[in-house]
Amino acid sequence: MDIQLKRGLLDVCVLSAIKGEASYGYKIIKDLGHCIELSESTLYTILKRLELAGLLTVEAVEHGGRLRKYYRITAEGTARIAEFKREWREVMSIYQFIMKGDEAL
Repeated sequence: MDIQLKRGLLDVCVLSAIKGEASYGYKIIKDLGHCIELSESTLYTILKRLELAGLLTVEAVEHGGRLRKYYRITAEGTARIAEFKREWREVMSIYQFIMKGDEAL
């Protein structure tokens, strides 16, 4: 898979995992586990990139004597999910064109 396409998919997956409520790293990995496998290092790279882009915010909260970072989606992050959904329709149209005639395979 094209690395840029995969990167965009991962970004939107992470944003979608936190769109309902603030979440933290381990829970995000667990929530995404049914559809994609992410390592902690990959997740935290994505979270940092999304934070720098203004698509999520981070808040450190004490939990069990330790600081836990909670990630919350911003309005820009929600808009990015909507934009992705519009773009995905075009991707699916291209996919269907490419696959046309391959149904018998």
